[in-house]
Amino acid sequence: MAAAPGTRVPVALDGHGTDAGPEPIVEGARIAVADGIAVRVYGPAGLDLPDGVEHVVCERWISNEEEPVAAVRSVDQASIVRAAQAVAEGEASAVVSAGSTGATMTAALFALRRLHGVHRPGLAAQVPIPGTERRVLILDVGANVEVRPQHLIQFAFLGSAFSQAVLGIESPRVGLLSVGEEQKKGQPEVVEAHQVLSSSDGVRFVGNVEGRDILADRADVIVTDGFTGNVTLKTLEGTARAVAGGVRDAARSNPLAALGGLLLRPALGGLRRQLDPNQTGGGILLGLRGVAVVAHGSSSAEGIANAIRLADRAVRERAVEGTAELLEVSGAGRGALRERHT
Repeated sequence: MAAAPGTRVPVALDGHGTDAGPEPIVEGARIAVADGIAVRVYGPAGLDLPDGVEHVVCERWISNEEEPVAAVRSVDQASIVRAAQAVAEGEASAVVSAGSTGATMTAALFALRRLHGVHRPGLAAQVPIPGTERRVLILDVGANVEVRPQHLIQFAFLGSAFSQAVLGIESPRVGLLSVGEEQKKGQPEVVEAHQVLSSSDGVRFVGNVEGRDILADRADVIVTDGFTGNVTLKTLEGTARAVAGGVRDAARSNPLAALGGLLLRPALGGLRRQLDPNQTGGGILLGLRGVAVVAHGSSSAEGIANAIRLADRAVRERAVEGTAELLEVSGAGRGALRERHT
């Protein structure tokens, strides 16, 4: 049942799954509502939700230990399943979850389905480039551990289309993550994807990029498989924490260092906040007929709020419609991108 005319369709927020329990969910919803975003929480009874936040009681949830496909199919009353289905039925505008990544992606795929011509949705995350206002979009960061060349090719088109439609980048530079800049470097699927993208219309391909190039503003979109992308993303997050901790410890080592640390504190604090994964809110599944955001399980209240903001922005900017239109114009899903059954 669709929402009544004139009412604002809420973002469906999974009320289960965060590492810290329900508090980040409750406080994140509170922050988002204060921003004017309508939120509906699918979660356990007894949540101390603020006025204006709808609550659908769902005691069942899918843990990280459960096999996602089997669980989504067998537990139709699980919070993430009901939240995703609400989007499919028009009762919610988007779905956000910090629970099981596998369950979130599976529930979203089953309920929302793929855009025409899309073989596999890709999970995309924005990574801030320190010292600038720019961000690089990396995909896939966890949805597809193993990929074929045509999947990498389509990720390039999905990322480029999303960057144009939502992020406002007129002609996004697309790079392929590999172990060297040369065309023949990398796994066979990377080499083949490079060959096709080099001669493809509709995407501004800048060639291979290496790990050291991710934060060097070499590309607006970086394409890789889900295993490499997930490891890359978590390595960047861990490095940011380690550097911040190292600087803090060094500043406490002696009085002179403490003075220098005091002078650098504003700049270092800004850098730490910029690299904090809570600032991005999580990843967005590209290639679906609806908006689904996968937040970090360790998200703080601000992280949950930013995930809701990301979902709301994607809806308002017509991310799905814009991506579909640009994919159709570019011809993605046809020709070189057609699934090969060999």
